[in-house]
This record gives sequence, C-alpha cells and structure tokens, in this order.
Amino acid sequence: MKVIAMIPARLEATRFPKKLMQDLGGKSVILRTYEATINTHLFDEVFVVTDSEIIFDEITSNEGKAIMSVTTHESGSDRIAEAIKTIDADIVVNVQGDEPFTEKESLHDLLAVFVEDTEDEIDIASLMFQITKTDEIQNPNNVKVVTDVNDFAMYFSRSPIPYPRDEKLADYHQHIGIYAFRKEVLLAVTELPMNVLEKTEKLEQLRFLANGVKLKMVKTVHQPIGIDTPEDLEMARKLLSQN
Repeated sequence: MKVIAMIPARLEATRFPKKLMQDLGGKSVILRTYEATINTHLFDEVFVVTDSEIIFDEITSNEGKAIMSVTTHESGSDRIAEAIKTIDADIVVNVQGDEPFTEKESLHDLLAVFVEDTEDEIDIASLMFQITKTDEIQNPNNVKVVTDVNDFAMYFSRSPIPYPRDEKLADYHQHIGIYAFRKEVLLAVTELPMNVLEKTEKLEQLRFLANGVKLKMVKTVHQPIGIDTPEDLEMARKLLSQN
C-alpha cells in the first residue's frame, strides 16, 4: 500500500495572512509542518501543494518536494486532487499546513484502519477527540462530529451536536481536519458539486456524507496545535522553546 502525504498550503489565509511563512524558531511554519510530516516516517512521499511561488520556493530551497497548483481551488481537498492525478498512490493523506507539531501516533492510527479494512469498506478516514468544556463545545470554529456504533461519521456541524436534552448523556467529539483518502475516492468526491449542507456550514465533509461516502472516524487523545491567529503563533513559539 503506497501512502502519500499532501500538505495544501495557501499563502493568503483569511484570519492570519501569510501565517505559513511566519518565523517559528528560525524556520517558517510551513517548513516545520513539512519536516514534522517527513519525520513521522509513515509516508512514501510528502509534498506541499500550493498556489504561492513564495511557499513553493521555501520548500524546494530546503530540499523538499512542492507542487504548484494550476487553477484556483475552494478547498484543500480540491487542491490535492488536482496534484495527485498523475502520482502513484493508494492512500492520500491531507495534512494541515498550519500544524507544525504534527505527531506520529494519530497518523499511524489513522492509516491502520485501511490495513484492517479487508472488505474495502472505508472510503475516507479522519480524526476526532473528546471535548468537555462548554466554551469548546459552543465554539463554532470547533467542528463537532457524531458517529454511528462503528465510528462512521453521521454528521458534522459547527453547532453543538448532539443537543444536550439530557446533559448527563451528552458526549461531544471535535473533528480534526486531517483526512486519509483512497485515491480514487478523493478524485471522485472532488468532482461532486457543493450541496446545500456544505454551503450552509462551510464544511466540505458534508458533501462527502451527502453522497454516501463512508467516512471512518478514529479517536485520538492528541489535540492539534494549529496556527490560526498571531496569538496561536506566540503560543507555538513558547512551546517550541520548551522542547
């Protein structure tokens, strides 16, 4: 099974423009993410896929592999699908470019479900972790997911789901936006049109579910450390200095 990691990287992020090129302990955020992904030793190849010559040059000048997008894309999955068409792979993992502390254990568990899936039932796999604090549950930037008894996703929402009619039973899981796709599934789902659920919540995974894609959720205890704001960057710098 050939496994490829693709890191979609857009320079002009809405909340924190050029965040991927910000300095983090002497290296850019995107370079640290790339190197952290390489250092998991889980992938046959790792690529950064970008719309920016600045990011492209940052990776290639440091002996990394990068691909320039040909067209404009609405999502990271769309950007990856364009790049992966001519690359030999069985599983394609979408790693977030703004998570420079990407760790091995969660990614290992994510890939393990495909090894165990002898019936080829799983189309896509992704990660989730339990949340309990009210502010985390209420925060619309934290995407929540509910699953069936086999941990296949039933729905994703920015709203708190399930609704806590009985708070003693309420159990919440936050989605981590790392996906592992079968290559043929990635190419197929990115050709599908956006539906009303995706447009409403601005969540591309709702397009997958609405079209019958089987999305396996994998539990982890590792919470991602993403960089969405200047404050996040300062926290990441402090964390790096402690290690």
